[in-house]
Amino acid sequence: MIKLILFLILFLQQFNLNAFENNKIDIHSINPRTKRDKPGDGNVRKIDGATKTKFSEPNDPLWKDMWYVNNKFYDSKKIDHNVIEAWDLGYTGRGVVVSVIDDGLEITHEDLAGNYDPDASYDVIDNDEDPTPIDDVDHQGTRSAGVVAAIFNNSRCNVGVAYDAKIGGIRLLDDTYNDTREAIALGYKPQHIDIYLANWGPTDDGKTLDGPGELAKEAILQGVNEGRNGKGSIYIWATGIGGEDDSCSADGYVSSIYTISISATTEDGRVPWYSESCSPTIATAFSGGSVNDRMIATTQLHNSCTLKLSGTTAAASLAGGIIALTLEANPNLGWRDIQHIIVRTAKPHSLRAADWQKNGLGRWFSHSYGYGLLDAGTMVRMARKWKNVPKALNCSSVYHQEDNFIAIENGTSLNATLYTAGCLDNGNDNRVNFLEHVQAIIDVGAFTRGKIEIYLTSPKGTRSKLMSKRPKDTSSLGYINWEFMSVHFWGESSNGNWTLEINNADEENIIGFNKWQLVLHGTNDSIDEI
Repeated sequence: MIKLILFLILFLQQFNLNAFENNKIDIHSINPRTKRDKPGDGNVRKIDGATKTKFSEPNDPLWKDMWYVNNKFYDSKKIDHNVIEAWDLGYTGRGVVVSVIDDGLEITHEDLAGNYDPDASYDVIDNDEDPTPIDDVDHQGTRSAGVVAAIFNNSRCNVGVAYDAKIGGIRLLDDTYNDTREAIALGYKPQHIDIYLANWGPTDDGKTLDGPGELAKEAILQGVNEGRNGKGSIYIWATGIGGEDDSCSADGYVSSIYTISISATTEDGRVPWYSESCSPTIATAFSGGSVNDRMIATTQLHNSCTLKLSGTTAAASLAGGIIALTLEANPNLGWRDIQHIIVRTAKPHSLRAADWQKNGLGRWFSHSYGYGLLDAGTMVRMARKWKNVPKALNCSSVYHQEDNFIAIENGTSLNATLYTAGCLDNGNDNRVNFLEHVQAIIDVGAFTRGKIEIYLTSPKGTRSKLMSKRPKDTSSLGYINWEFMSVHFWGESSNGNWTLEINNADEENIIGFNKWQLVLHGTNDSIDEI
């Protein structure tokens, strides 16, 4: 009887998939893109290259409120992003171009105009070169840009983390969406723009499973392969704001190996109420939490200022500025070099989460925070002496069930194990000995998708949660070859048994497992030995 039910689940799963394909339904039009700031709106009131200098306080009126930059300046016992150390070393973002893909950019704002780059700007919606927002609700792009590149010491608003960087805006978000527009935005002038900053994604409602369309995927792939004269475009993505009932593993942008996924933490190191945890998150940055928490100071529409930027938008924007400082310190860094530096320099201390654990190399990680809080000073110091990583290798192994599917009855779990020697056993020359990203492409059906919980355990014993339960996700589509990704195994050896664990803890749910594919990304040689 159970096998009959599972057959029907998988049949309906495939029927629904075929219906999408045959009718050419664009699921990305059905599931619009949503912004990732949080409530709390309300208006309020040079260094030469890499030459060392001693920092002095600017006259910008919101400087005193920039706790995430100056906490240690006023009290050495507190924590911040250690940006002032990077400034003291002479790095201010000079020569780096950042473009915010969002709802537009107020190009005449007095705290942005001096750094505005028209060559890094475009209006995808109206097909012109002016990214100025149309409506007052479209303020997220302007706010994000101010965090990155607001001008230093000009008596206006705040100071950008990379205050000498050039800033552009690509206007993409409105009430409509299609894959073509997104591809244009993600692939716009990749030889000019260094960093693309995206503070949006699929709806964070706890039930949506979505990601980039084929054209957008191709644009990102082309960017990392060809952008920045072959060094690779840098794509920074804000993780979701659906809270504990959602998972950013259901977001295909965040789960891409080509994006840098950034979560949020509060001033006192708490997980914000809106934060989603997931295995692709590589690091975290500061933001607001509750209404009583201090938030992020930045620029606002109509040439005004605000202290109320929050959500993962604030965190990803801070990351954009910090990575701009890092690129100035070493313009030859590739897109993977940046991720390696983040993994090695992020600080886990002072961040509170129940799931901190060490991976096989002894690195602390958390599903809420990745490897920890971004540290600008440490990143630029490491960047200056960093040697480029060798070409990335990848290989895959497939576990396929001969009987077509395995029933995972209520209250039980399935463990499916794959052995790999970094694909040397497959006769593959691209042997992956030392890991970066690990993907698990899974085909599983269920009466209720949100009741599935999935883990992946490495040969070193590192256990990464690929998907948590999502109570609002009642879909019966399951996960049809969904590409789960984890950064938790970074630096580990790939050799040995990998175990996929699928849990069905609900009494009324039936799960049918078909197959899974393990995809390893990394290098043959240890990066620390290069």
